[in-house]
Amino acid sequence: MLLSEGALADPRSVGPQLGKPVAAAELTVIDRSIYPDGRGLPEGSGTAAAGKSIYEAQCRSCHGTEGIGGSGGQLISRGALTGKEPDPAINNYWPYATTLFDFTRRAMPMAAPGSLSNDEVYALCAYLLHLGGVIGIDDEMNAQSLAQVRMPNRDGFDWVDAKKPSDRPQAVRPGKSVRSSGSMAQPVPSASPGS
Repeated sequence: MLLSEGALADPRSVGPQLGKPVAAAELTVIDRSIYPDGRGLPEGSGTAAAGKSIYEAQCRSCHGTEGIGGSGGQLISRGALTGKEPDPAINNYWPYATTLFDFTRRAMPMAAPGSLSNDEVYALCAYLLHLGGVIGIDDEMNAQSLAQVRMPNRDGFDWVDAKKPSDRPQAVRPGKSVRSSGSMAQPVPSASPGS
């Protein structure tokens, strides 16, 4: 039996021969990471007034009047985040306003994700943040101002397997650990003998 040289090659080194390498120009269109501190936010701006008409045309059918109700889920909460029936929404649950821009630009509207301009996304963010009582009606959202918005629940998360992105490190005394109590992390005495 004769074997050709190609028959002896490790098939894992060749691969399935699917796809093609991604060109740098194509990658810049795909690479749209936006971070809590605002890195990655594009140029553009928008106000709540401009966002209202965009919301009515693009979002209301799924998310209801002023972000409440609709088959696509509630965006704005009038209720509490804690209690028997928590009511999580953008204004009382999300820790960073930049997440709203990132998600909206990538995934909305459902029928045409990624079709909104940066100005339209900033305007929608301004409108939703205004409806939720987070910013004023005249506040303009852009790369600088959106990153500066302080969401009401920013400190309501436990950072278990990632370092908390904050301006100041979390202070925990030696010999103490941190666990969640309600929505805020609380220092907990260590279990060492004699404590």
